[in-house]
Amino acid sequence: MKKIIQIARLELSLLFYSPIAWLLMIILFVQMSVDFTAALPPLEKGGNFSFLTRDLFTNPNALGLLSRILDSLYLYIPLITMGIISREISSGSIKLLYSSPVKLSQVVYGKFAAMLVYNLVIIGVMTLFVLAGITFIPAFDYPHILVALFAAFLLLTAYAAIGIFVSSLTTYQAVAAISTFVLLAFMNYIGKVGQEYDVIRDLTHSLSMPTRAARMMAGLLNSRDVIYYFAITGMFLAFTITKLKLERKSTSVLQQVFRYTGIVVIGLAITYVSSRQPMIAYYDATGTKVNTITRASQEILKKMGDEPVELTTYINGMDGSYWEITPAKRISNISRWEPYLRFKPNLKLKWVYYYDSIPGMTASLKEYNKTFDEAVVQLAKMQKLNLRDFKRPEQIKKEIDLAGENARAVMQLKYKGKTTFLRTFPDPQFWPNEEETGAALKRLIQPIPKIVFATDGYQRSIDKLGDRDYQMLINDKLNRSSMINQGFDIDTVALEKSAIPADIAALVIADPKVTFSAAAKARLQQYIAAGGNLMIVGEPGKQQVINPLLESLGVKMGNGMLVQHSKDFSYDLVTPALAPGSVAMDPKLQHFFQQRAIVAMPSAGTLSYEEGGAFAIHPLLMTDAQSSWVKKGKFVLDSAALTVDSKSGDEQGSFPTALMLTRQVSSKEQRIIVAADADFFSNAEAGRRNLGTLNSYFATRIFSWFSYGEFPVDASRPFPKDNSTTLTKGSVKTMQVLYYGIIPGIMFLSGMMILIRRKRK
Repeated sequence: MKKIIQIARLELSLLFYSPIAWLLMIILFVQMSVDFTAALPPLEKGGNFSFLTRDLFTNPNALGLLSRILDSLYLYIPLITMGIISREISSGSIKLLYSSPVKLSQVVYGKFAAMLVYNLVIIGVMTLFVLAGITFIPAFDYPHILVALFAAFLLLTAYAAIGIFVSSLTTYQAVAAISTFVLLAFMNYIGKVGQEYDVIRDLTHSLSMPTRAARMMAGLLNSRDVIYYFAITGMFLAFTITKLKLERKSTSVLQQVFRYTGIVVIGLAITYVSSRQPMIAYYDATGTKVNTITRASQEILKKMGDEPVELTTYINGMDGSYWEITPAKRISNISRWEPYLRFKPNLKLKWVYYYDSIPGMTASLKEYNKTFDEAVVQLAKMQKLNLRDFKRPEQIKKEIDLAGENARAVMQLKYKGKTTFLRTFPDPQFWPNEEETGAALKRLIQPIPKIVFATDGYQRSIDKLGDRDYQMLINDKLNRSSMINQGFDIDTVALEKSAIPADIAALVIADPKVTFSAAAKARLQQYIAAGGNLMIVGEPGKQQVINPLLESLGVKMGNGMLVQHSKDFSYDLVTPALAPGSVAMDPKLQHFFQQRAIVAMPSAGTLSYEEGGAFAIHPLLMTDAQSSWVKKGKFVLDSAALTVDSKSGDEQGSFPTALMLTRQVSSKEQRIIVAADADFFSNAEAGRRNLGTLNSYFATRIFSWFSYGEFPVDASRPFPKDNSTTLTKGSVKTMQVLYYGIIPGIMFLSGMMILIRRKRK
């Protein structure tokens, strides 16, 4: 060890007595300063920040200072390592080393130790920017950045080992520098080569070095990537030692090949074993554990036990969703599932490519007078697709029924003979979130809650996209927030003809326009008496239809219609705020209740109820007493401004527009919602953009209440703490001066002084 340290000290003195080492450090610092100082003024202006630590240092889609520099680190190492051994060979001093009592391995380790120290200096240069972040981000995420710096150090270390080996191959330092640069550039970009071919993809990905560092940059430290860098470093150091040893004695080409092959085999074996999913250890260093699935998802996977889950992705080559799941993107698609593989290694991933018609294709074929097969061949030529890699329509239909999935890419999960779909979505995010994924997994291990909508009396439809209908929030497979994508089954029933299904999560009666028959009412009353969950939503003007259904509940819809003063909107748009009962229904509404969040209700009525009845009744939504009132009689909204007319029976005050009813029936709590407006979760209100409302989320929490909190899956995380800065105009100016002039000036003067003193000696 003493000799290794002595060699390292000697190598370091030679390194820092060279202007190259100082010049590279200054260039690195200036390169990072340009990006860093440009990002400070927007932060000083304030705004809604979150994950500041990540965005400033490790997020490549934001500033990502450390992640950006990761792509150019390979440019700095060749000029440092180019002479580390080639200098010894060209000067002839290598012969003295061969004959000295110092082992060649000690020489290599000593020179490598010197490079480790220089790499630490580079990390120190990066740390200067981290220290700046610490000064103006009060809740700085220290563990995340420490892991990111460690990832950069591992990458630099592997680069150094490669540079030392290349330096041992030539007597010319310039050749060593160029060769190292070419080799490192190759290992930086090899991960993008041949990604459309299975065998080549796995090989090139395993050779791609920055990809693994980028994964750790995100804050996820894992044994697989750490061991990979150790293995690469060890392999190239072993190559260097073997090269120098083989120079000392004559050996056959076969013996040399055998030695190098042995090193490669050992290195690959180590990386292969360490990359097996059960062998990987993880540490998520981020403050909110963004790289780890939430506790709810972990519990779902735990309940699945040791039984495998098969996930097959079906991709239609004719649909635009194909381009998000091409074979060339297979590695990134697999990485999406790594957080789940971490807790369930026997999650088996498969991909099936096929081609079939897409919505609107039939009309296009008629317009252009083409057959389906002709259109497929033409499209395949344009897109450069090999149709032999795709299953034909008749083949895929024998394998699985994808009707109703809009011809989009869709995943089928299979577990213990049960199957369910997990969809992709036509929005910028494309892939399902953890909520949708968790819901699909949970459907495989427990009873699925079913929401049933009554169809009698011309009620609102769950299959139409009209303003007053419900498809968007309830039954739209292309909307990730739709209940059908959040774990629920959706169905309909005609009360006039059929019995209400047993064991459903809730029955919904939405704005019936015709009075129910005695038979339908009897079925409804029987369902209520048995403890079934129910949601009744009606509209003002239809009290004679709704009130007979509410009689047994102790609730009544009053006469008249609620109106509300508004500068921008029609008087019939009422915006009641969350009442305390909403928090009792779902604690997740607590934050919104404190903020007095509103729910938009066009054409709403009022509700009254009897205290002390069979049900415990609590208002969920209450109107504002100052701006809203009940308007009686006929009135015209677009004429003169409406006023409170007491003579006509108008009543001003705060009125409930939605009620929560509960009671205990056997071992189950019966849950009922009554609302005096049927529009609050309609397509129009779910898509409203001109008013900040809580309609979609409020409706989602109601359906969650009906499922007793089982669905949707709660994948929420704590809010990040690093969401504010202490920057001022003065501090921004100070940092710009410091990082543009003072620090690089100090580095330059320090290097000059050391070099001048060395020259004098």
